[in-house]
Amino acid sequence: MTTAASDRPVTVTGDSVDPLFSEPYVEVNELRQEPVPHRYVHGGFKGTEARFSFYFPPEDQYQGRFFHNTYPMAVTSDIGPFPIEFEVAMGDLGFTIDSGAYYVQTNNGGVFRDPSVDPAVPAYRVNAAAAKYSRMVAAEVYGEHRPYGYLFGGSGGAYQTLGAAENTSGVWDGFVPFVPGCDQAIPSMFTVRMHALRVLRQRENCLPGIADALDVGGSGDPYAGLDEEEAAAFREVSLMGFPLRGWYDYAAMNSGYFANISGMIPAMDPSYVEDFWSKPGYLGTDPGSKIGDERFKHDSAVAGVKGGPPFLIELVDGPGRDCADAHLLVLSGDAAGNSLPIKQVTGNTVELIMTADPVAAAAIGPGDSVRIDNDWTLALQTYHRHQVPADPKYYGWNQFRGEDGTPVYPQRGVLVGTAGTVNSAGSMLEGRHDGKMLMLAVLLDIDSFPWQADWYKSQVKAAKGSDFGDNYALYFVDNAHHENPMRPIQRAHAISYSGALQQALRDVAAWVEKGVHPSDTVYDVADTQVVVSAKAAERKGIQPVIDLKANGGARAEVTVGEPVKFTATIEAPPGSGQVVSAQWDFEGAGEFSENEEVASPGARVNMTAEHAYSQPGTHFAVLRVASQREGDMQTPYARVQNIARVRVVVS
Repeated sequence: MTTAASDRPVTVTGDSVDPLFSEPYVEVNELRQEPVPHRYVHGGFKGTEARFSFYFPPEDQYQGRFFHNTYPMAVTSDIGPFPIEFEVAMGDLGFTIDSGAYYVQTNNGGVFRDPSVDPAVPAYRVNAAAAKYSRMVAAEVYGEHRPYGYLFGGSGGAYQTLGAAENTSGVWDGFVPFVPGCDQAIPSMFTVRMHALRVLRQRENCLPGIADALDVGGSGDPYAGLDEEEAAAFREVSLMGFPLRGWYDYAAMNSGYFANISGMIPAMDPSYVEDFWSKPGYLGTDPGSKIGDERFKHDSAVAGVKGGPPFLIELVDGPGRDCADAHLLVLSGDAAGNSLPIKQVTGNTVELIMTADPVAAAAIGPGDSVRIDNDWTLALQTYHRHQVPADPKYYGWNQFRGEDGTPVYPQRGVLVGTAGTVNSAGSMLEGRHDGKMLMLAVLLDIDSFPWQADWYKSQVKAAKGSDFGDNYALYFVDNAHHENPMRPIQRAHAISYSGALQQALRDVAAWVEKGVHPSDTVYDVADTQVVVSAKAAERKGIQPVIDLKANGGARAEVTVGEPVKFTATIEAPPGSGQVVSAQWDFEGAGEFSENEEVASPGARVNMTAEHAYSQPGTHFAVLRVASQREGDMQTPYARVQNIARVRVVVS
């Protein structure tokens, strides 16, 4: 057994040979011209389902490094897209080659969530074996040398990246986990949102009022008009870390990725639902709660089954209501006794979630009696209250502790988040990583709440001591989501962080290879909300900051046809680059002008514009900008975006 620089015992090193992945083979080795010229090498490891793909640039573009992307649910080893709406998780080959790197990706062995397999296999062992073999192939392509290697992954891929950093040594030189969670995040980041949505949707004006109060030029008081139950639900989700400005998209909000993991809890804690509805200390028995009024059951029989995943169960008659996140309880037949999570019901067709037990689902047959009910759905909405970790560093849960520090609610005998982390990372996260790590988190992340990046920073500091910054840095990117903003309302509020991720990869490479330490984002945490300065010089990091005003303020009141003067000062943090583009969306429709409005790049750019509104009402004008490290206005790569809004009330 070998020891990493952090003193954490590891079995995977740069020189070790994994007995499962000791015989690599190559199926394809050919030159390709699309999307850019490169050599494509594809193969696997004998006796396994593990596959890898390497993409090598022409020799005159190669600078001795590789970027290695990972995501747990990758169904192929070929460069993206993964089965998720991650623009940034697709592995941009043009960017990789422009950065002087070759690209590595695996399918993680094709065994993610297989209970018979050591979780370390998909978490990091397959990736490590492929990374090491890629160096051998690189030596054949370019001549003998040791390429620097950088592993990066988002969301579940962040867990994989962190697990690899903590459980290997000498395989990769640097790591960029992005939009990370803490190791107790699942399922609590989703259940607390579900609880808030249920309570705040009981009255029509609650969520619109909250969103308006928190938007630019609003009252700033999201609690105005809320009753006691509503205020308590909003306070709970906020103290858990749900970003306040994230409520703007309330109309389309649902349980997020909860469906992917909802089957874990009934399997790990089967008595919870009964306890929730029958024992004191749970919301289901609270006489002051209205949750019992929302229970429903629908009995039917199976008319037919279409195999999956996802499995489609045709019923004799449908429930005629929304059944997202409800369960299908099988009452008779070969699958009797199974409770399977539902993704959605359309008419008479029940679609089970992708991760529903395939053996149980396949055993359902025509004529079987089934029941759709939401007992689990409702019970799980406050599961986070009964999952309080012992360590107060998980400060999102501290609201559920009494003055003596002990939980105020009954606690379950299992911490589900622990199992979820081990499943994805291969181990719990202790902060004892080897190599340089540059973490990237985003401040509108309603799926992996922003404070969890600060939690991991505290883990690193506790593990490494006061000089932890020699090996760890953190970028926060404002106004960005867990995923790429796809819909117009999202584009009017949020930007893609793909350019920031690209710059982070280049920055971790410069840190490892040249000793250039990244400029960490300066931030505070208040009531579990991450707060950054409005001034670029104080915030630091890599994202430009916009000071946008309408008629001199965050809110302007004008009449129909009266011109509004917009002024903006855009500043890039010191050393982060120059502003290279700016685009206006005066109607706040998520549609930006294509014209580059910046005459010449600069670290500080001032802009003015005028626009008159032809219709009365409340309008939002939006400015989206980008900076680039070298001030290159033409390159599509490493363009770090930000966005700003102002409110215009037209009478």
